[in-house]
Amino acid sequence: MFDLDKWQEIFMTIGKNKLRTFLTVFGIGWGIFMIIILLGAGKGLQNGVERDFSTWATNAGFFWSNRTAISYGGFQPGRRITFTNKDTEMMRKRVSGLEYLAPRNQLQGFGGGNNVAYNNKTGNFSVYGDYPDYIKIQRVKISEGRYLNEKDIQDERKIVVIGRNVKDVLFEDEDPIGKYLKISGVNFQVVGVFDSKRTGDQADRDTQSVFVPFTTFQKAFNYGNTVGWYGYSVKEGYDVSKVEDQIITMLQKEHSIHPLDVDAIGHFNLRQEYEEMSGLFTGINLFTWFVGISTLLAGVIGVSNIMLIIIKERTKEIGIRKALGATPFSIISLIIQESIFLTAIGGYVALVIGVFLIEAIGNAMPSDGIMGAPEVDMKVAIGALGLLIIGGALAGIMPARKAAAISPIEAIHNE
Repeated sequence: MFDLDKWQEIFMTIGKNKLRTFLTVFGIGWGIFMIIILLGAGKGLQNGVERDFSTWATNAGFFWSNRTAISYGGFQPGRRITFTNKDTEMMRKRVSGLEYLAPRNQLQGFGGGNNVAYNNKTGNFSVYGDYPDYIKIQRVKISEGRYLNEKDIQDERKIVVIGRNVKDVLFEDEDPIGKYLKISGVNFQVVGVFDSKRTGDQADRDTQSVFVPFTTFQKAFNYGNTVGWYGYSVKEGYDVSKVEDQIITMLQKEHSIHPLDVDAIGHFNLRQEYEEMSGLFTGINLFTWFVGISTLLAGVIGVSNIMLIIIKERTKEIGIRKALGATPFSIISLIIQESIFLTAIGGYVALVIGVFLIEAIGNAMPSDGIMGAPEVDMKVAIGALGLLIIGGALAGIMPARKAAAISPIEAIHNE
């Protein structure tokens, strides 16, 4: 039942010392505010990393050839390892758990750029030779036309899928589908345009590329049967690291590489990277809660101390109440209600300010930054506020019991 007199008394009490009340509320609110900001920042960083990972299959990896560092099988160190189509067929037949295996070449080697021309317009773009399965490993959006298919591979078709950036530079507002462009003097027909799943500068880099059927690439640019590197993904239920070990062991035997020559075949495990990042964010969240709860606890202790001071100041008043017939329960409920009110006000104001600040930061941040948009799970935030209010009630118990134990005679004589 709502007791207006009790609430008027609470407001009058906390209004007597406005500075003390403000500092108490601020101390409580700071804990909630810290939790909101830290959780929002952590979630923003996680969103940014997950946005980048969304471009790739997380059950995937890559491997490429390097030079040997250890002599083996009659070969001297420093020998360059070259992958071939034979390796591709061998791995597809013998590696268990392999879902997709996508050989890849790049004109002028990894990181190289090439002159791509349409009519009188030219641009320097990355040219890749790919299999259709590569889109299952590095995900892109086909916005116009189509992607590579198996028929393109079998027939060695001179077709190309271009990135959005390539289209904007070479074709501007013209429809590129069906048009022919030149790559190092060889004509290719455009059959599709792709967009990146990322944004900003990252998307621009992703879409400064063109994809040619792998078999066509080898033939048109005199690559013979060589393979630059591989992307692969594994079937559900298989461990990426174990499949990776199978692949490396098989290639070491095929190319007479010493089993301990770990640098002869470079490799990168996306699953391992993803799990490491997930573990990092779990640690960040735990640290955030530790800092936030520690701050909240300090605030709750502050409320308890303030309530003890208030009771000390009101000892004579409480004694008179008890002399007039006030029950211990009424005194305890008054003190606890005042404690809860202080914590609830501080927590709610901080929650609102924190959420608005997170929203403002999210709207002001560039979409292509290392961080994604910060956000706060409102269920978690409200749950933290609920815990704070419970903490406020607990903070008031000790002062309330002390108040209820005051002797009326001693209190009346208290100066």
